[in-house]
Amino acid sequence: MAEPKRAGLFRYVKEAFLFRWNLLLLGGAGVAAVLIGHPDVALPLVAAAEVTYLAGLSTLPRFQSAIDAKVHAEERGPQLAPGGDARSATTGRDRIMEVLKSLAEERRGRFLRLRARCVEMTRIANAVRGETADASGASTELRQPALDRLLWVFLKLLLSDQAIARFLQAADIAQIQHTTDDLTERIKKREAAVPEAERDADRILRSLHDSLATAQLRRENFTKAQSNAEFVAAELDRLENKIQAVTEMAVSHSDPDEMSSRIDAIAEGISQTEQTIRELQNITGMTSQDDAPSILDVDIAQPAAAGPPDAARARIEQARVVAEAGRVGRRPKG
Repeated sequence: MAEPKRAGLFRYVKEAFLFRWNLLLLGGAGVAAVLIGHPDVALPLVAAAEVTYLAGLSTLPRFQSAIDAKVHAEERGPQLAPGGDARSATTGRDRIMEVLKSLAEERRGRFLRLRARCVEMTRIANAVRGETADASGASTELRQPALDRLLWVFLKLLLSDQAIARFLQAADIAQIQHTTDDLTERIKKREAAVPEAERDADRILRSLHDSLATAQLRRENFTKAQSNAEFVAAELDRLENKIQAVTEMAVSHSDPDEMSSRIDAIAEGISQTEQTIRELQNITGMTSQDDAPSILDVDIAQPAAAGPPDAARARIEQARVVAEAGRVGRRPKG
């Protein structure tokens, strides 16, 4: 596979310069340099700080990867539908809503509650980082794709879980077992009535053996579906805990690099889950396209808030106390 095309240093620098927080801080620093009355001294310092910022961010591997993905999406442009007509490809929100609409109410509610939890914890983390070193918000933008990927895999797992449950409900294992036992008994009776030398050429025996093989295959498919159902259920619980841990770590970890590396490690550890989803795509209807849409940014229906606004403010205040205690090396009282 060819290596993805890189955006190039010029594009990295351009995106870093046009970052909204950089433009805001650069403009404010320029105005301040003029107002203090010594622009000949202050402006060179502002320029030096800007050059240092551009050099640092534009060479950051995660930032480069994000810009490479953006450029690749721009070059790819709108995709045509499978039929080759002029219909544009569905947007990220359309893809998410399509899956949500196909889910039963219980599974859809489980995903929406998890997403609402992520949004709430992200807001709390942003409130905490307002008093920490990550004031630019850049680390949030760089780690959000990994969290979107985790949520997208969780959503696809819910669809797989529903499809397997419907298959197990539709398949009558008792009837399959009865058919297997009946065919086995009929084969024994036929073999007793036909001489051994003529059994291989007997058409009835061949038909009965073929029917028995089909029944046994159906039973094996049912057993495999049961195993897949147990695995998917376990993966749903595991991934839900991982996602909640990720969003909670965003509150207690003030180092954006450490936080991003932990999220990336978790996202890379779900390859087995994604492989299972690909194996089940024949019954789930999911395509092999694994690009995760932006889930946290899209406007979709959400369940009611878990508590009143006062409770949310109390959680934010508690998170700030924990962050402050962590910076001074002590545990909060109570």
